[in-house]
Amino acid sequence: MKDIFATMTGLRGPSGFGSGSTAEDVTRNIDASHLTAIVTGGASEIGEETARVLALRGVHVIIAARNTNAAQASKARILATNPSARVDTLNLDLSSIKSVTAFAEAFLSMALPLNILINNAGVMFCPFRLSEDGIETQFATNHIGHFLLTNLLLEKMKTTAKETGIEGRIVNLSSIYHSRTYPGGILFEAINDKSRYSEKRAYAQSKLANILHAVALSNRLKDEGVNISVNAVHPGLIMTNLMRHSKALMRLFQVATYVLWKTVPQGAATTCYVALHPTLNGVTGKYFIDCNERQPSKLARDLKLAKRLWDFSEKLVQYDK
Repeated sequence: MKDIFATMTGLRGPSGFGSGSTAEDVTRNIDASHLTAIVTGGASEIGEETARVLALRGVHVIIAARNTNAAQASKARILATNPSARVDTLNLDLSSIKSVTAFAEAFLSMALPLNILINNAGVMFCPFRLSEDGIETQFATNHIGHFLLTNLLLEKMKTTAKETGIEGRIVNLSSIYHSRTYPGGILFEAINDKSRYSEKRAYAQSKLANILHAVALSNRLKDEGVNISVNAVHPGLIMTNLMRHSKALMRLFQVATYVLWKTVPQGAATTCYVALHPTLNGVTGKYFIDCNERQPSKLARDLKLAKRLWDFSEKLVQYDK
């Protein structure tokens, strides 16, 4: 209720920012020209705005997207307003283990450092479907793809952090909807069971997984003494193409709750804040809403559940078709 009230009123929190802040607001006067970032789903809406603002602050941005033409169009739009922006594009289909592996190999062959990984891409409220690897699509795209991608790029991030002395940052985009998941959190024994499938609970399950992944990885990196933070964020309610499978319903909801909705620049603010703001050095394993730390659901704070999800995810990404 406190989070909803803050969003409705636009109140600023301890960070000095709030629901009305934009990505440009929260990164103003930050020089990030020494950094390299990957933004998954950077070809549209929140992802593109995130990529645009990071590039505006000097970051070398790699837009990772399934639609290569859309990624190139996004790059062109960024360059049109910022000709000096450093932007590259690479193909990435997060629902495919083969594609994620190929993306990681392609990026590593570029011999670039990697300071920031923003796991932004996702799908929402999809009809039941299995990925090419036999994994329910929302879980495969929103969690498993990002879990594998992060693992494949982690050594590069560790090396970059060690050689530069600059903290690496991983940002997982979750959702406040993560609390609406199945009883118990994750349907480990029935991930691919069509008879148990709920398009909304499956989405919430994947968003809960994003937070649990951040918590588990954060703890692992702290134990190793690695200078990389991992946090999860809720971008807010934004009417984007992500809602294409339930647009009519969401339009009605938007009319009834109009004060809670954000623009795309506002929706990208928390991601950019957590990715770049210097006040968050050393802050890891946390969950942010409206550019301020918030407490997620009880399930999202369950370390045993986080460990079980990690082990389960490792088995899935070893899937051999």
